[in-house]
Amino acid sequence: MLTDSAKGIVSSVDAKMKETVKFLEEDLKTYRVGKANPSVFNGVTVSYYGTPTPVSQVSSVTTPDARTLVIQPWEKSLIPIIEKAILDANLGFTPANNGDVIRCVVPPLTEERRRELIKKAKAAGENAKVAVRNSRRDAVDALKKAQKSDGLSEDAEKEAEEEVQKVTDANIKVIDETVAAKEKEILTV
Repeated sequence: MLTDSAKGIVSSVDAKMKETVKFLEEDLKTYRVGKANPSVFNGVTVSYYGTPTPVSQVSSVTTPDARTLVIQPWEKSLIPIIEKAILDANLGFTPANNGDVIRCVVPPLTEERRRELIKKAKAAGENAKVAVRNSRRDAVDALKKAQKSDGLSEDAEKEAEEEVQKVTDANIKVIDETVAAKEKEILTV
């Protein structure tokens, strides 16, 4: 039977690991995979009155069709600034403006770019796994410390360690599935 302190450690490590998985999922959404997705601009910032601001906060980003992204800035003076930010972000498409909106046509992915994206997705997955394993290590250290200082029994500490390992395995499985799904999406022509 887990004590309250052991349960607290297990639940906090579970929350930390879930946060890591959520971060990975959000990061993978920004990968451009041949169809228009407004989230590709999540990492693009512009200087708005001297403050770095995400494009999504100074304009509306829409997808009128599967291959086009339209950015309509709240202020027309931002059009050249947003265009330059998109080019600097090296997203793989060239913005064109008509004075009111910026259009970005999403080109089909080349085989080489698909391989690059898969490599990048796998690296992000590995980083997420490392973060999960680090959380596990921190939890095990906290359990050992609790055993020494808070009087947590050795059996309870071992049981809590097993619980932490189960949570770790479950989150690593989710990471693997997420990366595999992204890889499949990237390879789909």
